[in-house]
Amino acid sequence: MNSLEQAEDLKAFERRLTEYIHCLQPATGRWRMLLIVVSVCTATGAWNWLIDPETQKVSFFTSLWNHPFFTISCITLIGLFFAGIHKRVVAPSICSMSNCISRI
Repeated sequence: MNSLEQAEDLKAFERRLTEYIHCLQPATGRWRMLLIVVSVCTATGAWNWLIDPETQKVSFFTSLWNHPFFTISCITLIGLFFAGIHKRVVAPSICSMSNCISRI
């Protein structure tokens, strides 16, 4: 392949990568919003769990049982990470960063 063919292939690859990134943006926004909501719920539940004076007096599992909002939001957050939400949220921004760097 000569340099002209390589340049055309590189441009075609960049166009395809840009199209792919633009297709991911709406879904990425929804995943980011879900992650933010669940994280805020977990933080709020953790705050309520920590400031409850009963938490120090009962066992760990009893305190979790007494705070179902924190328990459910924490399990949901852990489940989202096991499902790969970190890949769905971060990967498109990495792709777009590499696309911007390649133009420099």
